[in-house]
Amino acid sequence: MARPRRAPARPDDRGRHAAVHLPGLDIDGYSLSVPDPQGDRFIGDRASQTAFRGLVDAAREHHLTAKDPLGRKPSRALKKEHIDLVLVGGGLDASHAMHLAVEEYARQLCYVVQVFMARPEWRGVERIVIGGGFPEHQTGGLAMRRAIRLLELADTGVGLLPLRHDPDEGGLLGWSPLLPQELHGHDAFLAVDIGGTKLRCGIVRHRLRRDPTGGHGQVLESMVWRHKSDRPNREAAVRRMAAMLNGLAAMARTLGLKLAPFVGIACPGTIEPDGSISAGAQNLPGDWERPFHLPDALAAYLEPVGGRAPAVVMHNDAVVQGLSELDRMHDVRRWGVLTIGTGLGNATYTTR
Repeated sequence: MARPRRAPARPDDRGRHAAVHLPGLDIDGYSLSVPDPQGDRFIGDRASQTAFRGLVDAAREHHLTAKDPLGRKPSRALKKEHIDLVLVGGGLDASHAMHLAVEEYARQLCYVVQVFMARPEWRGVERIVIGGGFPEHQTGGLAMRRAIRLLELADTGVGLLPLRHDPDEGGLLGWSPLLPQELHGHDAFLAVDIGGTKLRCGIVRHRLRRDPTGGHGQVLESMVWRHKSDRPNREAAVRRMAAMLNGLAAMARTLGLKLAPFVGIACPGTIEPDGSISAGAQNLPGDWERPFHLPDALAAYLEPVGGRAPAVVMHNDAVVQGLSELDRMHDVRRWGVLTIGTGLGNATYTTR
């Protein structure tokens, strides 16, 4: 009797740039761009933090009868805390204007979700994690809760779930499921989350032997650099990143950690299998798109870890932030992530 054929082993891309296949999980795609039929932008731009600030300005212009508590500055120049203060203590007139902006933003976010869900790339998605910097402050959180309710009322069949981590930490913790199997015996590794405003480096204790999804991971120490304020060129930015990572590696030795020779970099844009960025890096300091190769440029300044040159691996930042929620997705087959920042990042996954 012939033996039944074994199903071919699925590839394991952990430790590779722009990984697609992980044990039990496929990263289906990211950075979906859908043209907006009402303009020359993309649908996702309607749900960005930039769009929300535009709605705040419209509400200030058309619905304030008294003095504007935010002064004459446009909303894009204001800190999140200033907008939050007007929402809760700016007087009845100003608070009403903020609530109008929140309501309109929630409706726009629901519309974007529905457009994405109608696309073949997102069909079948049952749950969407919302991350990025926008939901972490009071106004953003209120907009998120309203959007969740609107989607429930519309009976879309998809649920929104706020990222449970600090967004900056999610961009580091999400590297745990991407760590190669042969490095799981190490206590921790280094990770970087690069955004258009700031850059964060951290020591991640992965605890993958306890939970292979990385759900028990922890950022032990981190350093943050607001590069947008300093406006460095590309070379200065790479050198600063390397200095931060080398400092964290020294800190890991002080803490008695067995550090893996691995650095994961979450970055905006389209990441190619060779680790280069082919598009979408326009908000980073300098020209980071190919032929520039960040992993090689950074590796030249990194000190050895445990006697070995650390491998530098790249992936899209929305993908990595979504992976930080992997342990909460075991009960759904298809799920996605939206990261709300200067733009709107997105990614989808299939659990096997």
